[in-house]
Amino acid sequence: MLGVESSLPEPCGRFKPWRPKRYSMRHVRLTVTPADAGDDLPEMYRALSAAPYLDRVVGLHWNVSGDRLGLMIYAEGDVDAFREEVRAVPKVLEFEIVSVGEGEFYAYLRNELNELSHRLFSTFTRESLLVMPPLIYGGDGSVTFSIVGPAGEVQAAVQGVPDAFEVTISEVGGMGATPGLVGTLLSPRQREAVEVALAIGYYEVPRRGDYEAIAERMGCAPSTAAEHLRKAESKVLRVAFANE
Repeated sequence: MLGVESSLPEPCGRFKPWRPKRYSMRHVRLTVTPADAGDDLPEMYRALSAAPYLDRVVGLHWNVSGDRLGLMIYAEGDVDAFREEVRAVPKVLEFEIVSVGEGEFYAYLRNELNELSHRLFSTFTRESLLVMPPLIYGGDGSVTFSIVGPAGEVQAAVQGVPDAFEVTISEVGGMGATPGLVGTLLSPRQREAVEVALAIGYYEVPRRGDYEAIAERMGCAPSTAAEHLRKAESKVLRVAFANE
């Protein structure tokens, strides 16, 4: 055009179209347990994973930026004892706790990572790996979670866990095996109550079965079965309508 030669490539089939690279994706469910961490194990990690006054701790969301960790948890137990312990941990920079029921609360924690915890988090946040919520703190110092990503990166992360921790793999599969969030918030007895209620038609229309039938299958009193079921329903509804 106007005697000027175009430097743009011709659009005809001289160039192969770009296609994204396909990876073999893997989901791995694993448990990390302190083996020889000694005094290097962070105080906040000890509190979340082994505090005797907490019956259940679930890590919901987190973010690592440099040597700072932001973590949101759901917990069941003595909220006052937890609040006092958090206040006593020097590396906790700020926190907020909100009670949502008797012995149930959410907490946001922003704390400084020491070298060991930074190495551990860096292992599972490398390259394109995803750590899938929730984190399940076991009460014995362990934490269980899932990672998803290309098979090679998943393998490298597992092998790269610091020697101060032991790794136990409980599940290996594709992305379809990734766990959901709601079910992991339920205690074993709450999950059992829901499963029994579904099995006997408690949620059918018209309703079949009652607390007495649920209790008979669970081997407990009707009032206990009702309490487990109500707590399970409350958790599921809070998650379902969290953004309403």
